Amino acid sequence: MKIEVHSPTVKRKEMDAVLTAMVEDKIGPGEHTQFLISTAREQLGFDFCLALRSPAVALQLALEALGAERGRGVIVSALSPMYYERVLRSMGLVPIYCDTAAELPLMSMSKIEALMSSKPLCMVFHETLGYTGEANLAEVLGIPVIADSSQSFGSALGGQKAGGAGNFVILGLEERDMITAGGGALLYARNRRDASPLRGLGELPPEYALPDLNAAMATVQFRESGKNLEKRRELADAYTKASLQTRHKRFVPSGEFEYNNYVFSLIIETGVKDVKAYARRKDIAVEEAFDSTLSGSGVIPSAQCPNASSLALRTLLFPLYPRLGSSQAGKVTKLIMTLP
Repeated sequence: MKIEVHSPTVKRKEMDAVLTAMVEDKIGPGEHTQFLISTAREQLGFDFCLALRSPAVALQLALEALGAERGRGVIVSALSPMYYERVLRSMGLVPIYCDTAAELPLMSMSKIEALMSSKPLCMVFHETLGYTGEANLAEVLGIPVIADSSQSFGSALGGQKAGGAGNFVILGLEERDMITAGGGALLYARNRRDASPLRGLGELPPEYALPDLNAAMATVQFRESGKNLEKRRELADAYTKASLQTRHKRFVPSGEFEYNNYVFSLIIETGVKDVKAYARRKDIAVEEAFDSTLSGSGVIPSAQCPNASSLALRTLLFPLYPRLGSSQAGKVTKLIMTLP
């Protein structure tokens, strides 16, 4: 059996239990969603939250809350998800692409500052691969920040939880997000001042709201998050020790950073094709980390954001998820240790 990079975090029996409870209890629309918001608030500490059908809807509403005007620019990382481009263009907004640091998949502060002369509406700060930004970005830059912590839930920088850089925060609930419910997103603001524009959006159509089934699954994920984060840490510790015997590099953020181990990534110093072929022979899947990002998909010319382009060409992901068995984890560890 091939060991995959990603695997559903929710067990089949957990899914069956959720479905049974929903049928037997005859819970009406929205009640599971309200319970999810209550559960999430305990961990995320927000003032106000919207539970929505997708991260794309969440991004659109966050931009509306900021008073988006056609023709205004929005700073986004070159390693942001591709849907950012589609949402911005559909609203008549102009993406302003920002290169990353050479050694970390986050926007470089110096490069962000160089783009401020365009007088952007805001910045969407994607916390790529679970790495987080400084908590005071909005104050430093003087523009609103929408933080996307879909991959960074459980990470912290200097004691500040993921999403701390944002006036608004998007927490995706998609298949490959840290909290997965098969689809959906939470859009929240931590304080009353930032929450006011979200409340001002008014009553949303029911088609915008997160379905109860997804909300119930997300609640299970929040409940299990502590155990899942610990399991990820154990696997990552073993992988890291193995990687030290190779030429390949890890992302190493500065400061007091607590990593959620969203993925185990390596910046390949030899040939990416050779590493992928070697893993394939061992029946272990590895994936390119940034193939579905703006830079990795070719939306942004490599010369425009060279650091992001370089990382997109050289970064691979290895299987790391809470349900990975010890035997399979041992095979991945051996693979990493013996990479060409």
